[in-house]
Amino acid sequence: MKLFIDDADIEAIKRLIDLYPIDGVTTNPTILARTGKEPKEVLSEIRTIIGEERTLFVQAVPLDAEGIIEDARKIVAYFGKNTIVKIPSIPEGFKAIRELKIEGIHTCGTIVYTPLQGYLAAKAGADYVAPYVNRIDNMGYDGITVTKKMQDIMENHGYDCTVLAASFRNSNQVLELCEYGVGAVTCATDVIDNFVKNVAIDKVVDDFVKDFEKLTGKHSMKDVL
Repeated sequence: MKLFIDDADIEAIKRLIDLYPIDGVTTNPTILARTGKEPKEVLSEIRTIIGEERTLFVQAVPLDAEGIIEDARKIVAYFGKNTIVKIPSIPEGFKAIRELKIEGIHTCGTIVYTPLQGYLAAKAGADYVAPYVNRIDNMGYDGITVTKKMQDIMENHGYDCTVLAASFRNSNQVLELCEYGVGAVTCATDVIDNFVKNVAIDKVVDDFVKDFEKLTGKHSMKDVL
C-alpha cells in the first residue's frame, strides 16, 4: 500500500520524508490555502523536498473540462512527469480525464463520496480515485465500507486504477483499509505519526537503552565493539 502525506506544511513534510517510507505528497486548494503562501512557491518547495522519484498530487481548479485540461497541462509541465493531476469526480471532470488519458497525463478522480463516482472516474481513465473516508462518515454513511466497495469494483472489473483513500481521523481506519488491500492512503501528519505513537512501545524502547547502559556503561554497540 502506498503512503502519501496529505499536507503542505514544509517542515512537517521534511520531517516525515526523513523518517518514514513515504511515496509522495497530496495537496488540494484548501491545504495550500492554510500555508498562506502562493501555490507555485509551496508546490515548488514540496517538489524539491520529495524529489522527482516521489509523486506529487496537484489539483486542477476550474470546473469545466476545457479549463481542467489547460490546468492539467500546465501543472505537469511545471512540476514534472511524476505529478498526478487531481480532478473533481463530476461530469466535466470525467470528460477531462478521458482527454488527459489520451494525452498521457496521469489523473486522480477526487472528492469521491460514492462507489459510482469512483467507477466513472476509473472507467474514464483515472489512475487514482480518492474517497474521503471521514467526510463520508460525517454525512451519515460508512466511509470505510464505501471505500471497500470501490476497491471491489476496481478488482472485479480489472480497472488499472488505484484507490487512494483520504480524509482519516485515526490510524485504525488506515489499518482496516491496509488489511483489505486498498492500494494507497494519504494521511495528515498527526495520523501518520500515530501509526507508531504508543506509550507501551516507548517504554520498551527506553528500557532496552537503560539496560544496555547499566550493563556496559556505554550508549551504543559501537562503543563496546
